Amino acid sequence: MNKGLLFVLSGPSGVGKGTVCKALLKKMPDLIYSVSATTRQPRIGETDGVNYFFKSREQFMQMIEEDQLLEYAEYVGNYYGTPRDFVERTLEEGRDIILEIEVQGALKVKEKFPDGIFIFLLPPSLDELKDRIRGRGTENDHVIDHRMNVAVEEIALMANYDYAVVNDEIDLACERIESIVIAEHCKIEPTE
Repeated sequence: MNKGLLFVLSGPSGVGKGTVCKALLKKMPDLIYSVSATTRQPRIGETDGVNYFFKSREQFMQMIEEDQLLEYAEYVGNYYGTPRDFVERTLEEGRDIILEIEVQGALKVKEKFPDGIFIFLLPPSLDELKDRIRGRGTENDHVIDHRMNVAVEEIALMANYDYAVVNDEIDLACERIESIVIAEHCKIEPTE
């Protein structure tokens, strides 16, 4: 049995990673979603174990100490991380898995899984990104400005990725990512 493929979707905060990933999973039900752990508070409508594994700082630190995370990063005062066991088990079972994570985390995953497929999700423009973050209604102007500064830094790291997809319309972004998944499964591996 072939191992599954690891797809990593990341990009700036507010670009729509979660929305695109949710729509993609409806179109591609065999693609497994890797739920991240975080110390941030749940937003309205988020469920523990579905959107994130919500952890206290103490619980998260214990996961770090016990090497239970594939990657982790602190982002705007909260920790985010990918539980290692679930990802490795899914790939060994021959199933594809997608990680929806921040840029810092994606670069750490790339160190451990250089054969992963890394997709950078871009906003149509920085102004649109700022409007999306503001539209959430969950952050004040100071936090929004900080997120925008971080976004500019993260976009500069796009050269570390295999693909770039603009999230101008959710359905189009999903079609582009679905095409990447199909293409990666058709790829011929070089012989040594």
